[in-house]
Amino acid sequence: MATAHIDSAFASIVEELGELQPPGIVLDAHTHLGLDEDGRSLDPDTLLAALDDVGRGARACVFPLHDPARHPAYRVPNDRVLRWARESGGRLVPFCRLDPREEPVAEAQRCLALGAQGIKLHPRAQAFGFDDPAAVAIFEVARDAGVPILIHAGRGMGPMDALATLALRFPEVPIVLAHAAIADQGMFASRLADHPAVVYDTSCFYALDVVELFARVPAERIVFASDIPYGRPVAALHLALRVAAYAGLDEAERALVAGGTMTALVERRPLIPATAPRVRQERPVSGRLLRVSGYISTAFGAIVGAGPPRELTRGLPHLHLARAACRDPEPGAAGPALERIDVALAAAEELIRDGHGEEMNAYALIIAAGAIAATEPVMAVPDR
Repeated sequence: MATAHIDSAFASIVEELGELQPPGIVLDAHTHLGLDEDGRSLDPDTLLAALDDVGRGARACVFPLHDPARHPAYRVPNDRVLRWARESGGRLVPFCRLDPREEPVAEAQRCLALGAQGIKLHPRAQAFGFDDPAAVAIFEVARDAGVPILIHAGRGMGPMDALATLALRFPEVPIVLAHAAIADQGMFASRLADHPAVVYDTSCFYALDVVELFARVPAERIVFASDIPYGRPVAALHLALRVAAYAGLDEAERALVAGGTMTALVERRPLIPATAPRVRQERPVSGRLLRVSGYISTAFGAIVGAGPPRELTRGLPHLHLARAACRDPEPGAAGPALERIDVALAAAEELIRDGHGEEMNAYALIIAAGAIAATEPVMAVPDR
């Protein structure tokens, strides 16, 4: 149950988001609808309400979850998403989800004819590799239709060199590497540096992964994403834009991250030219904030590492350590940031202990705390 303490913690994050968010398009690159085998679900009204938190009229690319009704070929879940998108007044941009083992070309062509604007592939859930002939055939369909492919490149994946090879074979196919491509971020950033249409979405629970993304790839190739129902748009956009501000992006450039670049992809327009990455690969850090960031990361690992059902209480010991680090009696220049982080984590702990279906609000506060810890400006200390 919400308290003044929790409301105040959220208000601080929402207020800062308002300061960071430029006017213009908001398009969440990575959202789900329907039911998942892990028990998660999301309906269109709930998604639209969550999008309203980041701006009236905010839009999202949508595709099915790992739905129990996915056989054959994701046809039933795809039809639901297409229908929900038609009923959304243009706010939901439908992607079709494909299983390379179940008529992927026919299903892609069917969905594209019915209005799908992109393709979603999940190589972990569907257990396939990108050296599979079916993957090549899917890229051929995307090339011929001019649509992007969004690909899971996050937790649970092994080396993804075969995907980089396939992407270079089809440079005309726009690709969205989900979850900041953390499964193989360095490899992708290096091998696909000259790819004309690969972008990376920011749906991560560890803020330092997003900071490092801005150090490895052009800001013009980074797009906001929430991964709802596993994330929340308000916290995800706060993370993306706080890192963008840390990277020195101006208002127009932050607008590209918030939705401009992803809109160009789904509208089949060329992306603007890429510039050099904005964050230095070697940069000063605050040891106190780094400790907090590490404990927040291990809290998330404890929560999600064992798979469903997710139990937020598994993360409490690590959040306790993060809060202990925030209470340092000699915080130095990190003091104001540590105070903000502690307020957010205290509210998250309260939500976790009380339960009442507040899991995503707790997630949002923890992600926001991690964003602050990872991006608070630090002055370089001269050598002694």
